[in-house]
Amino acid sequence: MADAPKTPPAKPQAGGRAASKKELPDHFKPYKHVWVFVEQERGQVHPVSWELLGEGRKLADKLDVDLAAVVLGPEGAETQHVVAEAFNYGADLAYLVADPLLRDYRNEPYTKAMTDLVNTYQPEILLLGATTLGRDLAGSVATTLKTGLTADSTELDVDDDKSLAATRPTFGGSLLCTIYTLNYRPQMATVRPRVMPMPERVERPVGKVITHPLGLVEGDIVTKVLDFLPARDSATSNLAYADVVVAGGMGLGSPENFQLVKQLATTLGAEYGCSRPLVQKGWVPSDRQIGQTGKTIRPKLYIAAGISGAIQHRVEVEGSDLIVAINTDKNAPIFDFAHVGLVADAIKLLPALTEAFRRRLSPHNRDKLAS
Repeated sequence: MADAPKTPPAKPQAGGRAASKKELPDHFKPYKHVWVFVEQERGQVHPVSWELLGEGRKLADKLDVDLAAVVLGPEGAETQHVVAEAFNYGADLAYLVADPLLRDYRNEPYTKAMTDLVNTYQPEILLLGATTLGRDLAGSVATTLKTGLTADSTELDVDDDKSLAATRPTFGGSLLCTIYTLNYRPQMATVRPRVMPMPERVERPVGKVITHPLGLVEGDIVTKVLDFLPARDSATSNLAYADVVVAGGMGLGSPENFQLVKQLATTLGAEYGCSRPLVQKGWVPSDRQIGQTGKTIRPKLYIAAGISGAIQHRVEVEGSDLIVAINTDKNAPIFDFAHVGLVADAIKLLPALTEAFRRRLSPHNRDKLAS
């Protein structure tokens, strides 16, 4: 079911049909509360789940409803620990489906568990991480429930009429669009990792946990798990959770000049990244791409060298504490949101910065600073 943009007066949707705000159907009026799916594999929770609980807390407070964590997994201590952690990140209650068939992610049992929970307990908002697992689950759940889903949201809010407003890039990343699921429930959205800030973890007692049966046997599931291989980024890339990131764009001119970015990153003990065109040209591996079709970052320091700063790059980096932009074009869009802008040739400036930091961060100077 397609999402309908909420615009009075109505604007045409795809196919020329106009969207109109109608009263919520009676069978959806009992739907209340904000749910966050806590994504975990073998006891390891994806950090985006905690980020979403932080954002879900804000939405729940505005709506004056409860914030609930949804945990699907095998029976045992690992899953119980995940449930307990959800309360430490702000959940008021938790819904738990624990079954051996949920040990490893498979779309069919996870979709059944989630749709059964929604149909039974009726949330008004359901949030999931825009991860490989989360995107797969969100799409099948939304299709099964015949509701709207806004994918890869970068901002969430509640409108005056208490509708979920989910903002995301559109038209190839050139615009930001706010989407509403007006007359359907639950209102669903996925959010990319690191778009939302990580909430503070506060030790809290385990609250109310509602358990629900899966109601499947292995013979009901077509997909079989033959082995489990944990995913990891190549070359130990940790862009999404790095404190310092140095990135380069087409302004560097050649793959040889991109080595200047890597040298500065090494000196700072930072991760290095790039804009999309460098991946398309084969200069840098895709796991190092920053932007709408790459990684979202929230470092304490982001140094962008030779990157113009189009909106699809901006929305994935503007959560950084400090953005330093280096570009020869004084009118480059990146200067509109950078905290520090340097109109300079990055090919000349990067080596100078690397040398300055190398001297500053040498063992001798570290000893002097420590004393």
